[in-house]
Order: sequence, then structure tokens, then C-alpha cells
Amino acid sequence: MATVILIIHIMLALSLIGVVLLQRSEGGALGIGGGGGGFMSGRGAANFLTRVTAGLAAAFFATSLVLSIMAGQPSAQRSILDAPTAPGRPGQPPPASAPPPAPSGLPQINLTPGAPEPSKVPQSK
Repeated sequence: MATVILIIHIMLALSLIGVVLLQRSEGGALGIGGGGGGFMSGRGAANFLTRVTAGLAAAFFATSLVLSIMAGQPSAQRSILDAPTAPGRPGQPPPASAPPPAPSGLPQINLTPGAPEPSKVPQSK
């Protein structure tokens, strides 16, 4: 939904730029005055372009508000990096509660707090 509104917002911005550039210059803008003959001249064309500019500006303002409201709301879609990993999935480390298995042929040493020291653990051969 946000993508559709963003595309409409961009199209409104480009249209607004085009309509503003079509309007006749009033003069006094950095010494660049309006020329005598314009693409659209006459009072009717000026009123039409003014109304179109106002409509596009209002629509641009509305889409800006909608996009900012949508950006402030928490989204239901989350990143896969935020999700906790389930134990036993392939390629995932074992859960922290289970000790890693000892390599074969070596005695297993328990490093949990309160466990007897490794020298006092009876070893079977």
C-alpha cells in the first residue's frame, strides 16, 4: 500500500514541477523577466494553470501526510533477522542450555557451576 502511495506522490511531485514551469513569469525573479509571447497566454490559461497547481499542491500535501502517518505506525512485517531462531534448525547453533557433545575418545568435563572438579570425576575405561 505504501508503495502505491509513494508512486502517486512522486508522480504528483513531477506534475507539480511541470505545471509550475509552464506558468508565465511575473518578473522580478533574479532579473529574469517574463517574455512577451508565452506558450499559453491569456487570462483563461493563467486561471486554469493556477487551479491545476493548487489541486496538485493539495494532493501532494495529502499524500505527504498519509505517508508520514504510515511511516509512524508499527508494521506487522518484520525482518527475518529479528525473529528468534528455533532450536534444531539446520545450520543453527545448538541452544545455550545444552552442553556441546564431547569429541569421541576424550573425557567429558562438566563446566557448570557447582559441578565437581574434573579431577574428581570418575572416568570409565
